[in-house]
Amino acid sequence: MCLRVWPPHETWQRLLFRHRLMTLARQSGLTFVPTIFLTLDGASTVEYAGRLWELTEWLPGQADYHEHPSPARLEVACTALAQLHMVWRNIPSSATECPAVQRRFSLIDEWQSLLRSGWCPLAIAAESDPLRPIVERIWRVLPSSIEQVPHRLRRWVGDRLRVQPCLCDLWHDHLLFEGERLTGLIDYGAVKFDRVAVDLSRMLGSLVGDDAAGWRAGLQAYRRIAPLTAEEEELAHALDETGIILGMANWMRWLYEEKRFFADRSAVARRLTELVERLEYLSETAP
Repeated sequence: MCLRVWPPHETWQRLLFRHRLMTLARQSGLTFVPTIFLTLDGASTVEYAGRLWELTEWLPGQADYHEHPSPARLEVACTALAQLHMVWRNIPSSATECPAVQRRFSLIDEWQSLLRSGWCPLAIAAESDPLRPIVERIWRVLPSSIEQVPHRLRRWVGDRLRVQPCLCDLWHDHLLFEGERLTGLIDYGAVKFDRVAVDLSRMLGSLVGDDAAGWRAGLQAYRRIAPLTAEEEELAHALDETGIILGMANWMRWLYEEKRFFADRSAVARRLTELVERLEYLSETAP
C-alpha cells in the first residue's frame, strides 16, 4: 500500500475528482491504475493535521524503461495510455482552446516579465555552483529559443476543440514494468482537462526523446486503440518541442529565482543536461 499526504494547497474537490477518474478506470478493467482504498465510512480521503491523505495500492514493477527499452515496452505503454483516454473520453466537458497551449503562453509572459526586472541566472549562480557549467550552456540557447515558442504554437491559438481528462505529467518514472509487461501507471496528481496530445507529448518525449521511429511506433500503437487525428499528432510534437524550452526556463526560475531546495543536485544536473541536449539536437535538425 501507498499512504500519500498531499501538499497544503490541495483541495477536496480536486482530489475527489481524481479519485473518481481512477475508480472508473479500475472498474473498466485497467489494472495498471492503482486501487484506492476506502475508509470504514466509504470515503477515499482523510483530513488529518490540516492535510489530505489517501491510501492506494502499491503496484509492482520498476520504472526502468531507459535501462531496458524495447519496441514491446513502448507499444504497451502507448496502448495503456490510449485505453485510459478511452475510459475518460465520455466525461462531460466542453470545447475550449488547448489549455496546454494557454499555459505555455502564460509561462512566456511570466518569463519576459522576470527578464525585464533585470534577473539573470548567471548573475546568481556562484562560480562554485556545480550546476553553473550547465546553466551557462543553457543560457547560450534559451533566450533565442523562447522567442520561437509563440510561432511554433500559433496554429492552435483560438482553436476550440473538446477536451477530456488527461494525466498531464506522464513521464518515464510514472511507468512501471515487469519484463515487457506494463504493471503500473502511477501519480495522478496533475490530472486536468486538456487535449490528449498533452499526454502523448510528455510520455513519448520522456521515453524516446528525438527518435523519430520511436514516435511513429508509439503513435501507431496509440491509434490502434483510440482515435488520433493528424492535427493532434502535430500538436503532440509541438508541445514536446516547446515543453523542452519552457522546461529549462522553469528549472532556471526554480533554482535561481524561487531558490527551491533539491536534495539530489546530481539528478537536477542530469535533467538539465537531457533538456539542453535535446534542444541543441532540435536546433541542428530544424529545416
